[in-house]
Amino acid sequence: MALHTDTHGGGALPTLTPSPTPFTLTPSPSTGPARTDVLDNAVWSALTGPHAAFAEWVGGAARYPDDVYAFAALADPRDPAAWADLRTLVGAGAVVRVKPVDEVPDGWEILGGGQGVQLVDNGLRAEPDPEAERLGPADVPEILDLVARTKPGPFLKRTVELGTYLGIRDGGRLIAMAGERSEMGVPPAEGWGRIRPPGWTEISAVCTDPAYRGRGLATRLVRAVAAGIRDRGDTPFLHSAADNTSAVRLYESLGFTVRRRSTIVSVRSPGTAPEAAVL
Repeated sequence: MALHTDTHGGGALPTLTPSPTPFTLTPSPSTGPARTDVLDNAVWSALTGPHAAFAEWVGGAARYPDDVYAFAALADPRDPAAWADLRTLVGAGAVVRVKPVDEVPDGWEILGGGQGVQLVDNGLRAEPDPEAERLGPADVPEILDLVARTKPGPFLKRTVELGTYLGIRDGGRLIAMAGERSEMGVPPAEGWGRIRPPGWTEISAVCTDPAYRGRGLATRLVRAVAAGIRDRGDTPFLHSAADNTSAVRLYESLGFTVRRRSTIVSVRSPGTAPEAAVL
């Protein structure tokens, strides 16, 4: 997701006020027994639930290791005490991404932000794809190259270890991929999950080489990833930049419903450090 670059101190986020969009946010009907409220703060729900083994935390703040996933989470983003815990967790002068956020306390520097939408499965046709192959650590250089060219969202060197990622190749070259955050119960050799609130699994890193777009590769991969999620009894969900209306329309056409939108911010913690670490 692209972030605005205006820099200012803590407070409300007037520069990130949602602009009108051509899609409507409507609560989706229940797709199963999974609770939807855990999706309101999905990163926190995952870190305090299925992904507790990954969590680094202090009080009301938690994060994934900085080579695993690029976000931190707050138990209550409106609570100044949770922000104080985050400052203790990340240290002085550290840059961290947090969602969802409506206001940042004084002392925190807002470096950028953007609007995101969350979509949930509401009738997706899930099916395996015979051309989709499992990607692993050996594929990381190709994956990072594709991610750099298509910018589907944060993807780090160890992200591929955290779940099932599928790719499609042409002449041996990786041209499209998508992934899912599998269950924490899967043995490490099979990959750990990422951003998986109880009962839900997020589809992520959906991207296609620009030269191969318009061929339905993203649709095929989303359906193939969703098939694995459904097989475990979970419900698929995903996130998209709110201004990426073509992606939102695609997901809606596949059977996803926009559930909510929220603000993501990149902030610098109070204090100074010799070299700030980007989480």
